[in-house]
Amino acid sequence: MADTETRGSMLTGLTAGEAQEFHSFFMSSTIVYIVVAIVAHFLVWQWRPWFPGVRGYSWLQDGVTTVTTLIG
Repeated sequence: MADTETRGSMLTGLTAGEAQEFHSFFMSSTIVYIVVAIVAHFLVWQWRPWFPGVRGYSWLQDGVTTVTTLIG
């Protein structure tokens, strides 16, 4: 058992301390990633809601008509 503590796991090669350090870094990175994703989703929701309003998605046609007129 003591030999395993100095050599590390046979599967990963990490000692218990290294595994705990990696786990804490992994969890911190995951939490930061989730927070960034939540903020990004909130900002996109404020910019363009995922569910249409009363007019539905017909308001998008106004933008398409404008761009087509400018390009053509």
